[in-house]
Amino acid sequence: MHHRDLEVYKKSIDLVEQIYNLTFSFPKEETFGLTAQLRRAAISIPSNIAEGCARFSNKETANFVNIACGSLAEIETQIEIAQRLGYIEDLVDFNEKFNNLKSLLLGFKKHLIKQ
Repeated sequence: MHHRDLEVYKKSIDLVEQIYNLTFSFPKEETFGLTAQLRRAAISIPSNIAEGCARFSNKETANFVNIACGSLAEIETQIEIAQRLGYIEDLVDFNEKFNNLKSLLLGFKKHLIKQ
């Protein structure tokens, strides 16, 4: 399977773009803090999907999908912190995309484990 054909990969790239757009307006003093952490965690998701798909077994791929799920959990926590600090106000669109990606990742993981 090629990672670029997977909907979960495409949606994870969308999330990276959304995180970059959200963090663009963060205070300058967060450049090496929350901004960098969020961006790294976001980039980790499609990167781990791609690396997992390049492996030779579904078990190995599922392991990389687990890592991607961990990065998604990091983003959830960091977005909550950013909201509490007043860096983000409206999260309706973000939450919708986040929950969709979470469902896709979990579904992909289940699919890999069943095979």
